Amino acid sequence: MTPQQAADVVGEASQLVEQWVQAHGHGRRALTSLVLRSLKQAYYDHRNIGHAGLQSPRYCHFTSPIRRYPDLICHRALLSAIAGDMPAPEASFVVAAGPLTSSREREAMAIERDADDLALCFLLERSMLELGWDAVFEGEVTGLIGAGAFIAFGPDLVFEGMLPVRRIRGDWWELGEEGTMLLGAHTGATIRLGDPVKVRVARVDAPRGRVDLLPGWEED
Repeated sequence: MTPQQAADVVGEASQLVEQWVQAHGHGRRALTSLVLRSLKQAYYDHRNIGHAGLQSPRYCHFTSPIRRYPDLICHRALLSAIAGDMPAPEASFVVAAGPLTSSREREAMAIERDADDLALCFLLERSMLELGWDAVFEGEVTGLIGAGAFIAFGPDLVFEGMLPVRRIRGDWWELGEEGTMLLGAHTGATIRLGDPVKVRVARVDAPRGRVDLLPGWEED
């Protein structure tokens, strides 16, 4: 598949997601994430291999406002070529810097996500003291594993927690082959990515950034 073909497929998938969300009123977060996860993650390389997302055959990473280290490498090479008053980065250094900076970027993103989870857990804990632990929240399924479902809930779906399958009474739940739904072995009921659900907060472990949930629909 060429970059253009891949971009066309992603564009069509995004349109289908938008149509689904407009028709059903839910699922944007989970389905958009599913499309993005299907793409190969970007990485830094010393070769000119273009930019698939921008559909550009030539791309240089030096205009980023977040000023990662690869920007500085490009800055120094450009200053050397234009002004000539400083040495350009050695080729062997640039070759080695690609994989290193790519891995550091992923590590930084993981730290950022962990920090967000911690901060949101402390915020949720404070909110629960005001709302009471019996409060029921509207939510949406954003991820699925064999052990349960990840649910985004609260105002603008800002919080996220785990609803274990052992907490969902009345059936034995198994993860589908494609990982997009939990299937009830006895009833045939399903819990799919993007489904709207009601949940209650069972426990907030703020230092670990973890939220355990209970099904809220059993309270109806």
